[in-house]
Amino acid sequence: MKNKPNNDLSHHILPNSATMVGVCIMVISIVKGMPPDMVHYLIDKALAIDSLLFTISALLSFLSIRLERATLRFERWAEMIFIVGLVSMTMIAVIFSFEIV
Repeated sequence: MKNKPNNDLSHHILPNSATMVGVCIMVISIVKGMPPDMVHYLIDKALAIDSLLFTISALLSFLSIRLERATLRFERWAEMIFIVGLVSMTMIAVIFSFEIV
């Protein structure tokens, strides 16, 4: 039997990344319903980029689960991109909730 790397982390990243994409899309749709101004424009674009990060993370974790080769590498990239997405989403929330912009 082959010694396949343990990719349990990918099993957690995949559903959570997909959930975060949904959260980003929901907030974008709420922002679209508000009167247009520069702050709402920036929130919209920042969350769209964040949604893209979470989508890439989900795809990499899926590849990590499905493929036998380069599993650990895909999982590490998925983890790093997921963390970047979480940090950027937190920064977006702090910046715009305290009206720093």
